[in-house]
Amino acid sequence: MTIADMREASKRLFAGVPRDVLLVGLILFVGATSFIFGVLVGQDTPTSAPFSVCDSSATPVPTGDSGGEVVASKTGTKYFLPWCGGAKNISAENLLTFSSAEEAQAKGYEPAANCKGL
Repeated sequence: MTIADMREASKRLFAGVPRDVLLVGLILFVGATSFIFGVLVGQDTPTSAPFSVCDSSATPVPTGDSGGEVVASKTGTKYFLPWCGGAKNISAENLLTFSSAEEAQAKGYEPAANCKGL
């Protein structure tokens, strides 16, 4: 059987079916096939450990004015609370730790504007 013969046979088979029904059937077939393929591929993927979401309001956050620890970079001019984004970017070799915001200010550092709590 040639491709032309198969085309004619399929035309005869679907001749009485409305075009909209064929289109909806094709979309459903492609969607179902994609879903099944995704499930089969996902079976080989190892699952990761469950994660937890912490409530930040449950842990009190000390501010720089209360004498809490602050950090700065040897090469920078700003100081941060240890959990601020800027503090996470400081390399270990450039990290300076101060026991209070006042101590950091005495050494010439200023509070970072993007670090809430300072």
